[in-house]
Formats: sequence, structure tokens, C-alpha cells
Amino acid sequence: MREEKVLAVREFTRWSESYDRSILQWLLFGPSHRAMIRRIRQTMGDRPFRLLDIGCGTGVFAALVRRELPRAEVWGVDLVGGMLTKGQARWREHRSSVLPVQGDSENLPFDSCVFDVVTCANSFHHYPRQDRAVREMGRVLKPGGRLLLVDGYRDSLWGWFIYDVCVATVEGSVHHASARRFMDLVGGAGLGLAAQTVHHNLAPFLLNEGVAGAGMPEPHFRRSRTTTAHDSSARD
Repeated sequence: MREEKVLAVREFTRWSESYDRSILQWLLFGPSHRAMIRRIRQTMGDRPFRLLDIGCGTGVFAALVRRELPRAEVWGVDLVGGMLTKGQARWREHRSSVLPVQGDSENLPFDSCVFDVVTCANSFHHYPRQDRAVREMGRVLKPGGRLLLVDGYRDSLWGWFIYDVCVATVEGSVHHASARRFMDLVGGAGLGLAAQTVHHNLAPFLLNEGVAGAGMPEPHFRRSRTTTAHDSSARD
């Protein structure tokens, strides 16, 4: 596992040079960030809250949170120091309300029960111990806090081709979990699964929503035939 993390750090350190200009910012990151912002606004309303963004990279999402949800206090954590360094301009701009921290998703450098919202977008497939990472996400959430976990949706034929074939070929040892696997991970961390939303964009993604201290309510799904921002039933 240590070797996988070392390789990931090397890969993302190289990628940090062009990360903000990557086509993925338009194709995947931007749409998934906007989807999370909508859900956070719906669940948190106008009240102040603390948010932790795991795998924060150069701070693109953290800055978006501050622009769209100005009552949020934001912490960002990333394993890769090079990513945090490349985001220095954003950290300076938002230094009064955003704090970047270098740390590991499997051993978060925060006390338990301190965040109202935990987000993780498009980096989860790089985590070698995904069950441990989700348990850590649950640990730092306050009772009733919300986890928003986004990764590529690989349960359709198109998603399988993009993530299990193309991405895996380019990025090596990665694992995009199925919707069913995300159910198991969220439940195994002691979180209630509030919803799973499939976004059928050109690069489809799955938004998983967990609630801390909420027991294990049955997930609810809504089918839609539109091509953007819709809920769908989970697939194995």
C-alpha cells in the first residue's frame, strides 16, 4: 500500500504543473463541483458551517465554496505537497476562511466530530484503502453531518469503458467503485446512505451522500430520462 501512495504522490506532483488547465476541469471536475455546491446549499441553507474537502488539490473547489457559500469555513487536505503549493494564490486570496493542510485521507489530522460537511471529489479511486478512508470521513463529521463523495460512474457500459479501461490504462492502480460498493462503504463506516445521484454527462459521475449518526435509512432514488443532474437506481 505504501508503494501505491508513493506512486500516486509522484503522479500528482507531476500533474500539479498543469492541473488547473486540464481538460478534466471542464469535462468532470467543474460539473461535479457544481453538483456538490447545489446539494450543500440545499442541506445547509444560510447557516454557517465547517467543511472539509479531502483531496483538495490546488483549491479549485475550496475557492468555489467560498464564492458560492460565503458563510462556510473551509479546510482542505491533500496528500501531495506539490498540489497545495500550486494553489498558493488561492490560499492567499481566501486565507481568512480557508486552511490547506497536507495529510492522508486514511489518517486525517483532525479531531472527531468537528465538520458539518465532508467532501471528496474525483480522487477516491486513487485511495488504496477505501474502507479506511470512508471511516475517517465519518469520524470527523458531527452527528447529522453530511458526506458528499463523488467519483466516476462505472456501472454503465460507457462509464466502464472510460474509467475501467481508459483511466485505468493511463493511471495504473486505481479502482472506481460501483454504486453497490459505495453503499457498502458508507454503511460500513456507520453512516446512513441518504442518496446516490448519477450524473450522465460525457464523463458520468456518481454523487454519494451519507449522513453521520443517522442510522441506516433506506436509500431513495428517482429515475430521470434527462441527460444531466439526475437520480438513478444503483447498479451492482
